[in-house]
Amino acid sequence: MEEIKVPIGVSARHIHLSIEDKERLFGPGYKITPRNPLSQKGQFACEEEVEVIGPKGRSLKLRILGPERKSTQVELSLTDAIFLGLQPPVRDSGDIEGTPGIKVIGPKGEVNLEKGVIIAWRHIHTPTQMAERLGLYDKQLVKVRLETIRALIFENVLIRVRDDFVWELHIDTDEANAAMVKTGDVATLILEEVKEKVRL
Repeated sequence: MEEIKVPIGVSARHIHLSIEDKERLFGPGYKITPRNPLSQKGQFACEEEVEVIGPKGRSLKLRILGPERKSTQVELSLTDAIFLGLQPPVRDSGDIEGTPGIKVIGPKGEVNLEKGVIIAWRHIHTPTQMAERLGLYDKQLVKVRLETIRALIFENVLIRVRDDFVWELHIDTDEANAAMVKTGDVATLILEEVKEKVRL
């Protein structure tokens, strides 16, 4: 059985903003301020944060990740969602149809999203050359093993393939806490367990 190591990136709750929603929250022409680069090329965490308020009236601060996107998307862990009183589905990034909305408050205004809140489907960013070498393809499902004192195997890990991706497994804070892992730790891709393409 061939096993391949993949670095782990733990994704905390955050928000991606559209240009339109950014300007409603921060004012016309506002430019978000990069704080630090993320592992994926061109992606960065911003200095700015916004507040989201759920149906229970509870709120959380979310850091903005850039650059801007076509549609605003809020990514939460299940623990965050329960705290806010939401039941978002597990979705691949960008798939927000039929998802719950939420109120977002910025320093200059607020936005009542009709949709956009998801729990991110755990996934592996896979550069095209790596995918070809390992025989993987976009939207394939695999298993990964995390070997810690609370060792576990994650099933239904989505392979996402693109030329500019950096090889990395992305999980949320709930998943990382369950296995007691952190960003920079390493998981094992179990190629024997590759499944057919998932229908998203």
